[in-house]
Amino acid sequence: MGAQLRVYRQKIKSAQTTKKITRAMELISASRIQKALGRVQASGPYARAVTRAVSAVATFSNIDHLLTTEPEKVERAAVVIFSSDRGLAGAFNTNVLREAEELSTLLRSQGKEIVYYLVGRKAVGYFAFRRREAVQEWIGGTDSPAFELAKEIGETLVAKFIQPASEGGVDEIHVVYNRFVNMLTQTPEVVRLLPLEVVEGVEVPEDDDILPLYEFEPEAGDVLDALLPVYIESRIFNALLQSAASKHAATQRAMKSASDNADKLITDYTRLANNARQSEITQQISEIVGGADALSVKS
Repeated sequence: MGAQLRVYRQKIKSAQTTKKITRAMELISASRIQKALGRVQASGPYARAVTRAVSAVATFSNIDHLLTTEPEKVERAAVVIFSSDRGLAGAFNTNVLREAEELSTLLRSQGKEIVYYLVGRKAVGYFAFRRREAVQEWIGGTDSPAFELAKEIGETLVAKFIQPASEGGVDEIHVVYNRFVNMLTQTPEVVRLLPLEVVEGVEVPEDDDILPLYEFEPEAGDVLDALLPVYIESRIFNALLQSAASKHAATQRAMKSASDNADKLITDYTRLANNARQSEITQQISEIVGGADALSVKS
């Protein structure tokens, strides 16, 4: 009985230690997510301004540009997966990797060859464990993304898109990341980055308005050459920021659940320890009473 009591006390101590760790991680994530959300909101006006500029060029020019023209045949597609460098975030990485696998299945069914670009240690580890190759990997800095990382990724993707597929280039680029909805919801998002699909910023006139006429200086093709890489970098940076905010929210939620589970374990083991202690006391009293009865009988 005493050995069982020691086991329960040891488990209570372990649960209390675990609770201290998970509680600390929950508070750290809660403090970081506010900064991450601030960065997401701060990047919004710039991204919208770039989108409007790209929409104007793509909508009001009549040129066929590589970055806005659908290829006749898509031979190779690139899939960029945004994960985290650290775990303890619930299903955060699992969801985005599952979404990437579903996208890959769809693209293969369309007869497209797939090449992967990985962001975050969890995606790199997932592919390494399954002995699957990736063209390029980026690790580190996913908790607080820097624009330099987005610029490096964007330059790499644009270079591969411009390069012919026969020489190792790609015809399509898709990104998969977790989009922050609120503190309780982060959803995997799939976006075809290139060829460009301009769905925002198109000007719609009112009843009495007339659409303005646009003149491009220099030529519209030169404007697209200079503007669209900036657009790609802003989209990549936004995906990094969304993924970082989603990861902190997922970690906070997971650590809150772990702390609650630790509380439940402490309560359960405390009850079992009290029962074991009460049984031990009852047994000791029974032995004392039995011994006293035996002595009284002999006398």
